Amino acid sequence: MEIGVYTGYSLLSTALALPSDGKVLALDITREYYDMGLPMIKKAGMTHKIDFREGPALLFLDKLLQDENNKGTFDFVFVDADKNNYLNYHERVIDLVKVGGLIGYDNTLWSGSVALSPNAPMTKIVKGLRGHVIEVNKYLAQDLRIEICQLTIGDGITLCRRIS
Repeated sequence: MEIGVYTGYSLLSTALALPSDGKVLALDITREYYDMGLPMIKKAGMTHKIDFREGPALLFLDKLLQDENNKGTFDFVFVDADKNNYLNYHERVIDLVKVGGLIGYDNTLWSGSVALSPNAPMTKIVKGLRGHVIEVNKYLAQDLRIEICQLTIGDGITLCRRIS
């Protein structure tokens, strides 16, 4: 599953890595972002592996969780949506991903701002969401249901392996 499609780059990468019968559920608030990457997805022959759903991801996740059969069925979830909802996403996807499965959170270094003083110069958007990113990093570090590894690739990716 991918929450937050944007240009479709990571979505296409995931689809390419899947076996021929693999599927990725892609969630985004707007189809515009999915359509942006669709030409490359088509060119790569990966449209059959992607199930795109438009709308608020939290509502969709809540609907998935209403059916007990969905719990523990996802191998991998990648979250790159609204940073202020990362904790809300985590509390839902932790039940959807199987034990031994992975959850990836993008932008967990947030332009390096997580290591800066709150008074350091930063753009308005970075400053506005910095607290949410710090909060999710702290929460993931103490969540006993997962083991984590933060990668300093790009803007930071935190990988969480569900252990219980």
